[in-house]
Amino acid sequence: MSQIKLSVCIIAKNEEQTIERCLKSIAPYVSEIVVADTGSTDRTKEIARRYTDRVYAFAWRDDFAAAKNFAVSKASHSHVLVLDCDEYIDALDVKRISDCIAKHPDAVGRIQRINVLTRTNQVQEKKEWINRIFPKEKYHYEGRIHEQVEAVQGGDYETYCVPLVIRHTGYDLPEEQKRKKAYRNIALLEQELARLCAADETQKIPYVLYQLGKGHYMAEEYEAACGYFSRGLSYDLNPELEYVIDMVETYGYALLNSDQKEAALLFENIYEAFGRSADFQFLMGLIYMHNARFDEAIREFQKAVRQKDCRTDGINSYASYYNIGVIYECLGDIKEAAVWYKKCGNYGPAQERMKGGREGA
Repeated sequence: MSQIKLSVCIIAKNEEQTIERCLKSIAPYVSEIVVADTGSTDRTKEIARRYTDRVYAFAWRDDFAAAKNFAVSKASHSHVLVLDCDEYIDALDVKRISDCIAKHPDAVGRIQRINVLTRTNQVQEKKEWINRIFPKEKYHYEGRIHEQVEAVQGGDYETYCVPLVIRHTGYDLPEEQKRKKAYRNIALLEQELARLCAADETQKIPYVLYQLGKGHYMAEEYEAACGYFSRGLSYDLNPELEYVIDMVETYGYALLNSDQKEAALLFENIYEAFGRSADFQFLMGLIYMHNARFDEAIREFQKAVRQKDCRTDGINSYASYYNIGVIYECLGDIKEAAVWYKKCGNYGPAQERMKGGREGA
């Protein structure tokens, strides 16, 4: 099997439950793997050495960027791919990846990540593009947590999409573990926010506010999340940026989850900027639904299902059909509700609502 001339760089601490899945998924395709261990007390290092002899110790200092930059510094190849232990390869094309890197030697490669999360016994998948492949001489990581790839010389840089898909299960955890991870992230983000404010690095503050909002959202502290999202969106931001789009949409869900449904109606004012995607249309459908504006809700869900693509699995299909069915059921039209539930296929909640005489005539 041909391999990509690429160093995969990973940081790890007590990851014996996930690191082998990660390494096993990528090892056949790359010529080098580097693991920086930040203080494991379990079998992480032992497992890593089954796949590489390049396992290094790094003293943890509450700084993910520092740890990743150390791992990158140990790579033999110029180009690196950075992965986390809770990620693993879903699909790749060795030749096309090699061709992409050769065509864009000085740029940053973006790979697709599918975030997997189980809620109410239903698996949810959300897609995003993230910067992960770059020449180590020209780029490094910045940020204590939720670190970002930045040009060593500063400024903007060119990116390109790479035919590589990974899956991420880092937040698919039991509630107690998820909250513990959220609070760890929040503590580090608060330190990073204080540092940026003291250094007057204003342009980086909105992203940290976004991540603080996400941390509180993960901890199910929705009112606190709304506060950070509101602060982040008070800056003059580019509505095309992925994190800005996600901040807007997660803010909407946080408002609904904190029973601020009337406030969520203000999202009508930003429809022109964000309303082209199935994900935003679905969110608006939920906002109208929570405010008993059912005709408008159905219209938005129907818009979403006409879209070819969406970031969150099901939004342009069964999830929208399901909510239309719920609306008709709430309005007492059981027969019409059944029509929409049947469109959901094997979607569990729709199957449940079809039981008990809800199938319709």
